Amino acid sequence: MERRPGRHAEESGGEQRDWEALETMAERADEKVVVEEAFKNTEVPPWRQQLTVRALFTGLLLSLVFNFIVCKLNLTTGVIPSLNVAAGLLGFAMVKSWTSLLEQCGLLKQPFTRQENTVIQTCVVASSGIAFSSGTASYLLGMSAHIAAQADGGNTPANVKNLSLGWMIGFLFTVSFVGLFSILALRKVMIMKYRLTYPSGTATAFLINSFHTPKGAKLAKKQVVMLFKTFCLSFFWAFFQWFFAVADGCGFSSFPTFGLQAYKQRFYFDFSATYVGVGMICPYMVNISLLIGAVLSWGIMWPLIETKKGDWYSADLSASSLHGIQGYRVFLAIAMMLGDGLFHVVLMLIKTTGSLIAKSKKESSSITPDDIDLSTADYNDERRTLYFLKDQIPSWVAFGGYVGLAVISTIVLPFIFPQLKFYHLLVAYAIAPVLAFCNAYGCGLTDWSLASNYGKFAIIIFSAWVGMDHGGVIAGLASCGLPILMQDFKTGYLTLSSPRSMFFSQVYGTAIGCVMTPLVFWFFYKAYPIGDPSGSFPAPYALMYRGIALLGVQGVSSLPKNCLNLAILCFIVAIVLNLIKELLQHFETKHRIYRFIPSAMCMAIPFYLGSYFAIDMCVGSLILYLWERSNKQKAKDFGPAVASGLICGDSLWGVPAAILSLAGVQAPICMKFLSAAVNQKVDNFLDGS
Repeated sequence: MERRPGRHAEESGGEQRDWEALETMAERADEKVVVEEAFKNTEVPPWRQQLTVRALFTGLLLSLVFNFIVCKLNLTTGVIPSLNVAAGLLGFAMVKSWTSLLEQCGLLKQPFTRQENTVIQTCVVASSGIAFSSGTASYLLGMSAHIAAQADGGNTPANVKNLSLGWMIGFLFTVSFVGLFSILALRKVMIMKYRLTYPSGTATAFLINSFHTPKGAKLAKKQVVMLFKTFCLSFFWAFFQWFFAVADGCGFSSFPTFGLQAYKQRFYFDFSATYVGVGMICPYMVNISLLIGAVLSWGIMWPLIETKKGDWYSADLSASSLHGIQGYRVFLAIAMMLGDGLFHVVLMLIKTTGSLIAKSKKESSSITPDDIDLSTADYNDERRTLYFLKDQIPSWVAFGGYVGLAVISTIVLPFIFPQLKFYHLLVAYAIAPVLAFCNAYGCGLTDWSLASNYGKFAIIIFSAWVGMDHGGVIAGLASCGLPILMQDFKTGYLTLSSPRSMFFSQVYGTAIGCVMTPLVFWFFYKAYPIGDPSGSFPAPYALMYRGIALLGVQGVSSLPKNCLNLAILCFIVAIVLNLIKELLQHFETKHRIYRFIPSAMCMAIPFYLGSYFAIDMCVGSLILYLWERSNKQKAKDFGPAVASGLICGDSLWGVPAAILSLAGVQAPICMKFLSAAVNQKVDNFLDGS
């Protein structure tokens, strides 16, 4: 999946720990020497036979599951960990169980291969990537009248678009495939010429390769059992909680763990198995950064700013107005995110340019099998190079596909968003390949995808270009989002999967995502009040993205008093934190102090939401830490499976819960917590005294 802070700069850095666990797997298998030797006598099927019906069906089924999970996470906090381990385990378990049954019945015609496993993984990654980058919980939702009403400014017909399934599906089909073709021509250059590692793709390949060795298959079985156990535990815990939560503010999710005053400042543990699992996957420093951000904002800054009510902002404003306290929460978070994003964009451009200059002096630009020095390459590289170059996708497909889709988008999008003109889109599609190259190269070097940062800057540029009177808010929001899926080609390279089967699987997964993501979102949208800051599904990024667009069309004049000064301070703090971390990483290698520098992007997320989910995630980190102290190897082997089970079970309870909500079935109990004084008043009222 796309990397999220650690990986996606906006959410959570889940893949670092996945990478560490899978790296250990690779070390135990002695991947450098053994992997392809272990598969030496295993026939590699042609690319068409890698695309089996069972693989495509499994990909479809898992895409549905992970779309629900990603959608729920997007609508609650926007913090999304890597779910690659869960996708890999479940894909392997489902097909392996089916083929084992057929084999026992004597009906198995084609064995389950790692190439087929990679096709499933690629499909799920592509569809889940659409669920994340589609904007249903961020920039598309930010166009709605409900979010516009919260933002105050820009609430005009030209800057509001009512959500509907038809145009959302059409929009995704129009723009989502462009990202596939924009990086298709870079496949050989990035992987063969520059030999980029793509850590997430490499980690996934290690996982899949290990599944298809006897020792790895045995471990995978145990991991699946563990995942299923924690899935059941998490699902039934969510089911049990439902009985006590008839409305918002009721139930275990509103338990004032640290007292009622702390609860008012959103400091409490909400018993969410999902975010305990997320915390087990995310690096420790990500979770600590979230908690630091929550303490600084809800523990210090917001209480101090609220003392200025009536001076810095009007006392008559509603709590959700961007001209009041909510404006400080949203715009200071935006400033910190933009500072972090700008730093990483500039840093990545510098690294990319430097690396390209260095490599251009050593390597030629054309890649053919004859260019590989087989006398120095090991057996792994020989086989991988042979199969990677075997089923090449012609360059004209990449260029023709990109130009054709760009033309179609330029014609279709103005009908969906009249605020966008053809010349806006021509400029966007002229720049997109350059950004795609930078992003694909940078992601290969560092595992960081900066697509969401490019999107934020695009919102500001296009909203300012179009202007408020001509619908600049909608134009800016519509310009955001382009999925980049180079990691999957690296996974395919390391598992001898054909580039053609990889590309077909990406197209198939993207098509699934374009249909399924709006449908799953619509399911939640009709069942719950989406976008309510105090509700169960606040969708925080919807208001934040709309706030970014308002900055573009209105400038800083619309900000509350002193908000600009505080925003500049947060912007500078974000850059300084990142600069300190980079300098320490390069010049202080003995104690590796850089590991303890908090992430500015992660610190900004609780500015709007509060600390409840950060506390959940820190509990997850604590569980994993104690487990590692007790049995480090077992924690590395089973930690990701346990975390994935917790996430999947709790998230998938949202499906029956939403069905009950749509059917008008309510929980029978409201478990609420009151102070002693309020409780006495309630008792007196009920007694009639």
